Amino acid sequence: MENKHHIIFDLDGTLTQSHQGIINSARHALASYGIDNPDTTKLYAFIGPPLLDSFRQQFGFSEEKAKGAVARYREYYETKGWCENNVYDGIPAMLSGLRQQGCKLYVATSKVELFAVRILDYFGISQYFDMIAGASFDFARSSKTEVLQYLLQETGMAGCLSDAVMVGDRKYDILGAKAVGLDSIGVLYGYGNRDELEAAGANLIVATVAGLSDALSLK
Repeated sequence: MENKHHIIFDLDGTLTQSHQGIINSARHALASYGIDNPDTTKLYAFIGPPLLDSFRQQFGFSEEKAKGAVARYREYYETKGWCENNVYDGIPAMLSGLRQQGCKLYVATSKVELFAVRILDYFGISQYFDMIAGASFDFARSSKTEVLQYLLQETGMAGCLSDAVMVGDRKYDILGAKAVGLDSIGVLYGYGNRDELEAAGANLIVATVAGLSDALSLK
């Protein structure tokens, strides 16, 4: 993966350790529907995929009910959940080093774009990114594939995919990258695991932020 000049990062589980805010927001939403003690495993499943999919797949909500649950989720997330979060050690130094090497950096997340920008601003790392692309509030753009398509279109990157790579911790990142023709790197310090990333077809898997930095360094 050396000599990739366009590097696209997932957010949750790749740049930030975000499970507390996501789980607390999901608990808030589910409590509105009388689900007060949800299975923790199902809550962790909210980290990565679009929220609509999580409510439907993990709790059997209908499309309409899932949209209502997402609105409840956002009530908590917009006020508290977004900052119940922290940047992984080594990430700011890695981003700074990549920029100094002449790389262009981007974020592609299934989180609503407004929240993604807010989080990266809050932690002082938004300045490293040429574009922060996320989901839309109206669900028109929600999957990782849709977010990546949007990012590639807005940046004009579609013509240089061989010089670009997607970095993420879950299968959604790897499958999304594959769908749009990108190489991918899976990271094990987030919320996925090796079996998941291998099954999805990651081109490379690294265990640590230091390992990721080494893999991305220009030679």
